[in-house]
Amino acid sequence: MQDVLALATANLLSPAVLFFALGFLGTMAGSQLTLPEAVAKTLSIYLMLAIGFKGGVAVAEHGLGIDIALALIAGAVLSASIPLVAFGLLTVMARLDRVDRAAVAAHYGSISIVTFVAGSEALRLAGLSFEGYLVAVAAVMETPAILVALYLAHSGGSPSGASGKAGSGGDSLMSEVMLNSSVVVLTGSFVIGYLSGPKGLADIGPFIVDPFKGVLCLFLLDMGAVAGRGIRAGWKHMSPGLVAFGLIMPYVGAALALGAGLAIGLSTGGVALMMVLGASASYIAVPAALRLALPQARPSIYLTLSLGITFPMNLTIGIPAYIALAQMAA
Repeated sequence: MQDVLALATANLLSPAVLFFALGFLGTMAGSQLTLPEAVAKTLSIYLMLAIGFKGGVAVAEHGLGIDIALALIAGAVLSASIPLVAFGLLTVMARLDRVDRAAVAAHYGSISIVTFVAGSEALRLAGLSFEGYLVAVAAVMETPAILVALYLAHSGGSPSGASGKAGSGGDSLMSEVMLNSSVVVLTGSFVIGYLSGPKGLADIGPFIVDPFKGVLCLFLLDMGAVAGRGIRAGWKHMSPGLVAFGLIMPYVGAALALGAGLAIGLSTGGVALMMVLGASASYIAVPAALRLALPQARPSIYLTLSLGITFPMNLTIGIPAYIALAQMAA
């Protein structure tokens, strides 16, 4: 228990988490703190480029093998199965229509790349290494959850208010999902890192290694402000059951990921990072896809849950808990 508390304290007092808290508390208090949208998007792309490139370099040093294939399969299975669990829990815990339940479930089956980056930094703080190819697993986990959620939304009949857009526009939906900026940059930079290898990392290291932590702090300052605005705007839609779901579901996803990580033989750090992926909730790729596929789903519910409740919880106490559980299990 002392180790868990020490890890949680170290994470809470890290500059990245403190900057998030600054943005969150400042906005909740009424501050108009915000970054221009173009700046925030540039910071997001930088973080995905850096983490993807470094992951590709790690795979180049490690070499392709069955362990990578197993991790990719495990990630896809997790992304497809977590929405089913989330949908079932929402049926019991909250009074939502089928489309809103499916939309929320999609967010929890997909991943938050910023939570992944924060988890990576927390592992380095704890002195734990992890498999670089987990970056590829993060990219794989973006899509299956969305497809499962669409099935859940439509399996009970045509959702009221649906325009047929999701059904007849399947090609458009897949383009929206697969060509989403987060998927393109993360996957593309991973491939580039793999092809260029350690020499490529040495060439651009001053750009993607040294400034990384500072950029992460600036980005999380903005994310804290976004989360604060989301809670202030969407809190009226949050029933006690929905709030409880937003706090409980990450640990359910982490538990499923813990089993998967142990089953495929990941290192302790790798298991912890897989748990972070299973626990995180998307607030970039999935909302972009759902605008096209399920326009009748309410962003005031799914964004408030994923960004306003689950993201802060994961960033502060969730990640240290997942690392501690991985250490005990592995």
